[in-house]
Amino acid sequence: MTAKMKRRQFITLLGGAAAWPLAARAQQTVKVPTIGFLGANPSIESHRVAAFVQRLRELAWIDGRNLAIEYRWAEGRNERYAGNAAELVRLKVDVIVTVGTPPTLAAKQATAVIPIVFAAAGDPVGTGLVASLARPGGNVTGLSTQTAETASKRLELLREIVPGLSRLAIMCNVGNPISVLELGEAQAAARALGLEVTTSELRRAEDISPAFDALKGRADALYVCTDPLVNTHRIRINTLALAARLPTIYLFREYVEAGGLTSYGANVPDLFRRAADYVDKILRGTKPGDLPVEQPTKFDLVINLTTAKALGLDISPTLLARADEVIE
Repeated sequence: MTAKMKRRQFITLLGGAAAWPLAARAQQTVKVPTIGFLGANPSIESHRVAAFVQRLRELAWIDGRNLAIEYRWAEGRNERYAGNAAELVRLKVDVIVTVGTPPTLAAKQATAVIPIVFAAAGDPVGTGLVASLARPGGNVTGLSTQTAETASKRLELLREIVPGLSRLAIMCNVGNPISVLELGEAQAAARALGLEVTTSELRRAEDISPAFDALKGRADALYVCTDPLVNTHRIRINTLALAARLPTIYLFREYVEAGGLTSYGANVPDLFRRAADYVDKILRGTKPGDLPVEQPTKFDLVINLTTAKALGLDISPTLLARADEVIE
């Protein structure tokens, strides 16, 4: 194409643009509401986010049409949340959606103005995210996973699965406030059941292998407190646990899908769907402080039968019948 032809084509395009209806051109400049999403890891949270986006669509909010979503991922490193939150504040997003306690705390420290909805947080009152469940106040609200409150239930299940359980190891990232609360609840529940407890404290990924070395011959099973760090390294943790012949129990199914033995906790995709309802209400004018924090209504028991067989454990038919999902 010659330079003359290119120039003629460009002038034709420009003429076409000038002929656009004024209303259509005005529509192009309308700013759509923006959601800032603070997550741990896209590979872990993709199906949860899909549930959130699908519910938004049902509520007539369509990403790329009348809504924009800005994702920021910490890749399992809690220290990245502060920078990611500050970036979303600079972008002047309309709502920040978070997953877990560390990103919610980071968002709360970054802004007291932009509404924050946590799709899943372990103990929002105990970790200082909200003043109370009924009246959260401020700019933060969302959904609790009841992480600490369900610790005793997980231990009862573990005792049911592991015959003669007497020595329990609890692994926890002590840099995460909700993990520390869950650790306390698990320790108290274990002692009430007469179990001997060993605690393995994590602060970074490099602590995982030494923690397992220190547990050799000291435990019959392993309780892992939920956290973005351990979630990111869940395959490695499960591989080391299997090598150490340690049955594991977790809060969420992702750990069991990655080779853990069992999990019991809130159904997170359901919480994400409900978080979309919060966002819808806020975008339509409701103040976050006026929206009570809700508790989970669905809980999942997931058992990995392949892992059970590898550990030489026989899961009772009655327990398998109670499970929401059995992985084989």
